[in-house]
Amino acid sequence: MQFSESWLRTFCNPAIGTAELAETLTMAGLEVEELKPVAPPFTHIVVGEIRQAEQHPNADRLRVCKVDVGQAELLNIVCGAPNARVGIRVPCALVGAELPPGEDGKPFLIKVGKLRGVESQGMLCSARELKLSEDHGGLLELALDAPLGQNIREHLDLDDTLFTLKLTPNLAHCLSVYGVAREVSALTGAPLLAPAFPAVAVGNSDSVKVTVSATDLCGRFSGRVVRNLNTRAQTPQWMVDRLARCGQRSVTALVDISNYVMFELGRPSHIFDLEKIHGGLDVRWGKAGEELKLLNGNTVTVDDKVGVIADDVQVESLAGIMGGDATAVSDDTQHVYVEAAFWWPKAIAGRSRRFNFSTDAGHRFERGVDPELTVEHIERITQLIIDICGTPDTTCGPIDDQKPNMPVAAPVTLRVARAAKIIGMPLSQAQCADALKRLGLSLTEEEGLITVAPPSYRFDLQIEEDLIEEVARMVGYNNLPDTPPLAPITARIRPEAQRSAFAVRRALAALAYQETINFSFVEERWENELAGNPNPIKLLNPIASQMSVMRSSLLGSLLQVLKFNQARKATRVRVFELGRVFLRDASVKSTDATVEGFDQPMRVAGLASGSEHPLQWGVKDAPVDFYSVKGDVETLLAPLAPEFKPGTHPAMHPGRCASVWLDGKCIGYVGELHPKWRQSYELPTAPLLFELDLEPVLARRVPVFKPVAKIQAVQRDVAVVVADSVTHAALMAAIWAAPTAGLLRDAQLFDVYRPKFAKDAVVAEGAGDRSLAVRLTLNSDEASLTEEQIESTVKAVVDQLSQTLDARQRV
Repeated sequence: MQFSESWLRTFCNPAIGTAELAETLTMAGLEVEELKPVAPPFTHIVVGEIRQAEQHPNADRLRVCKVDVGQAELLNIVCGAPNARVGIRVPCALVGAELPPGEDGKPFLIKVGKLRGVESQGMLCSARELKLSEDHGGLLELALDAPLGQNIREHLDLDDTLFTLKLTPNLAHCLSVYGVAREVSALTGAPLLAPAFPAVAVGNSDSVKVTVSATDLCGRFSGRVVRNLNTRAQTPQWMVDRLARCGQRSVTALVDISNYVMFELGRPSHIFDLEKIHGGLDVRWGKAGEELKLLNGNTVTVDDKVGVIADDVQVESLAGIMGGDATAVSDDTQHVYVEAAFWWPKAIAGRSRRFNFSTDAGHRFERGVDPELTVEHIERITQLIIDICGTPDTTCGPIDDQKPNMPVAAPVTLRVARAAKIIGMPLSQAQCADALKRLGLSLTEEEGLITVAPPSYRFDLQIEEDLIEEVARMVGYNNLPDTPPLAPITARIRPEAQRSAFAVRRALAALAYQETINFSFVEERWENELAGNPNPIKLLNPIASQMSVMRSSLLGSLLQVLKFNQARKATRVRVFELGRVFLRDASVKSTDATVEGFDQPMRVAGLASGSEHPLQWGVKDAPVDFYSVKGDVETLLAPLAPEFKPGTHPAMHPGRCASVWLDGKCIGYVGELHPKWRQSYELPTAPLLFELDLEPVLARRVPVFKPVAKIQAVQRDVAVVVADSVTHAALMAAIWAAPTAGLLRDAQLFDVYRPKFAKDAVVAEGAGDRSLAVRLTLNSDEASLTEEQIESTVKAVVDQLSQTLDARQRV
């Protein structure tokens, strides 16, 4: 909302300066977003009249003008403007005048000079040269009655300020100069000059038959016929200036009048060319397939969700938004129909955005416009039409006013104690009542209660909190006390047996993975193929068709990141994400942090593709493989020792996928991407992936102090032949289960041997066996181990392997 300070002060003129007025409005919730002078600084520019204009003797495009600026002698000024002619009054910069700064930022000083041999004693100015507009078509022509010699700043009221307000949607009553003035009066106590609406004399009985078929669209419809107008009349300069300072350019007199009343009083209206209306008007909802060419030149197709005004032949305008081209007024218009209506806000809200444009009228109607003053505002519009476009034959018809469905405002009660609690400062009932009375609200009082009957222009006053806000605005937000919060703040101390999510991020970053952050809603195809989820959680209003479901796995997002990088010639990609997934779970109940029926656990997932190491001379180039990523998972979980078992996952290669187990519970998977998905997603190589539940990853063992051994440890190697199906985990479990009396301190598998020929001694008793070599570390805290203790411990381990895994010692 933009307007000039001078226009505002015609309604309410408080004894405060511009800056204080802006601060007062801002502290009352009407944020002043910008203060801008109407014109830049310049001096010694006055009103002058061209008395003579002769051709320059040495230049075809210059004229030598004799200019009267109210002094004893005429000034001799050389001018090249195409409209320089005798009789017009224009701004004249005298010798010594400073014009607004140019592109270099320096003011332009007017001196006596010669142009092609003729002396020039000043300069005649265009609007662009004074930085009043971008119009550079010629001199700025002033009114013929402009006082000669008067300072141009005073004549054009250029010492004015433009206010730009940033209004919230509930302040629709301030979308007019008078509405803001009403607020200023309430805030400062300055008197408010209420506009008068004297009735225009009725000179004919003509009317247009109007039928309001949709009362849920239109609650009131008023209109009148005005005949015999001169629509070619010029809009007065004062109206053009006020409209320009509201950001509205002048169009034609009738359009300017309609716009002027909208900015003045907040009443959008429409003026029809009476002779272009076929029969009567019907206010109704549109019908599917109906088309309308609008005033902006666009042709739109309406449906039954959009309100229209139609005549007996066609749709003539979009209700409350924009008129149609078919009934638009023109220079040939003689008779008009003036309309002012009340449109229900919900019937207008969002309609213009369906057609990808917005209008000032729609902006106001969808927030609420006063339904009680349609007749008064038509009187105001009519009087302006007569004053500007009237002729001796101009006559006005009676106002046809229909009220099929007027809004009824329900009273709202304010509890004084509640207001004091919400605002956070002591308030008396008299203070609250005074604040509401200053706003022009009628109220009744009881002990501790104030009941307000909202006026017709205050659609926002519906509940008690609305009245509390009004009291706070009148008190002034800057006057509210600074009250520190009383809620205790207790730091959440993370247990020592748990690390933070940031520690997990740092651990993966140390393994050369880069973190990515992706959307939680993904393509449905990813869920079906990569997560094996045939029934994903679908979004009711997705932002894009490829983001229609909530993810139950992080792998699809990582594959998309891989494709994005490979499309940009990235040969080595190692990325991870720590994020939330969304699963259906009927056991979950609603709490502050959960939603009934849906589990939302955190997971961490990673992807590696390309070379295992960056290109360098010291290491032979080799592609990343399953064991590299498996090692990364082990490093991430350390010092916990996970167990890996053959597993199956919809996204991973059968036989090259392992499930990850901790404390007897599966916490995730690691493996190579399935070949069919690699082909489907057009990846040159199969990446390695892992996905783990975050909660067990955050767990860590609390370190336990152990003294350094005083006695040297003993190491012995044991090689056993076992079936090929025996896993490393089973081997280690059997070794640690042996009765070693605490002498076994460590066991490491260091060799795996598979025979190449069937006659090899290793497989003398069974083809498909393999040899596993384990290094045992033995020690005692009491004394050095004897050979007998060593041999018995090794024997206990071998016997345990034999009993548990049917192993035999290799000799």
